[in-house]
Amino acid sequence: MKYSRRMPRVRAWPVVAAVAIAACGMDDGSKPATPVAVKVNQDAITVQQLNNAMAQFRNLSPEQQKAASRQVLERMIDQELLVQKAMERKLDRDPRVMQSIEASKRQILSQAYLEQLSAQVQRPSADEVKKWYGERPELFAERKIYRLQELAIPARPEITQQLLEEQIRKAKSLNDIVMWLKSLNAPFNANSTVKAAEQLPLEVVPRLAQLQVGQVMLMPAQQGYLLVQVAATEKQPLDEQQAQPFIEQFLMNQKRLELARGEVKTLREAAKIEYMGDFAANAPAKAEKPAPAAGEKSATDRGVTGPR
Repeated sequence: MKYSRRMPRVRAWPVVAAVAIAACGMDDGSKPATPVAVKVNQDAITVQQLNNAMAQFRNLSPEQQKAASRQVLERMIDQELLVQKAMERKLDRDPRVMQSIEASKRQILSQAYLEQLSAQVQRPSADEVKKWYGERPELFAERKIYRLQELAIPARPEITQQLLEEQIRKAKSLNDIVMWLKSLNAPFNANSTVKAAEQLPLEVVPRLAQLQVGQVMLMPAQQGYLLVQVAATEKQPLDEQQAQPFIEQFLMNQKRLELARGEVKTLREAAKIEYMGDFAANAPAKAEKPAPAAGEKSATDRGVTGPR
């Protein structure tokens, strides 16, 4: 079974972000600092702006790169037209827009600091890669492609984890559970998906690897429960050389995450933080783990490689 890498769909950017982009790449407010890609009325979109927007697209073939570049440029033209109309109506002076711009600025600055900090992270050693390869056979040496049937069940007082586990033991198929949910008038969403082991959350893969075709696994979800049935599997192992890029990237991300959390912890301990008013009564304890830093995402949230 082979998987093609489709060219990502490009979404129009928010007008708020465009206000900042429109000011980039200019020397004196009229002359672009880099070659112009396109002029929209009296304003220019520079090649540098286009290159910055294209930075999110990686590992594309030359043909895909060219098509994606054209698509991004067209979106930037649409965006520039909207920005021009927004500026005509002085929306950049609207208090809500100004607050959004300031929030975006803070997000960009905090993320820029974390990225600068993460530049000191060293690549994993050959021994680290080899060790991780050996510890996770379900991801590599015994890797599988899974075709899964999923039932997402929103949380309800009458549907407990214990009750769901009981129904799973009694059911002969996922359809039996569907019929049971319908008898309770309980809402649910059914979905079918195909994923490689490395695209699944890391904590799920060892459990899933133990299931036979037809068996069902229950997992807590963000707002309820997720029932996953293995409809089919196909073995597609990766040797250590093939797995090396995935492992190196994962370990690098993990090190960056740990570094970011450590830095936030250090900054909190050194700072004077005073909760005021109603927030003082519910202030977290000193030793309580802070929320993730801006832009931070767990290395296990999307598996080793994330969605392809």
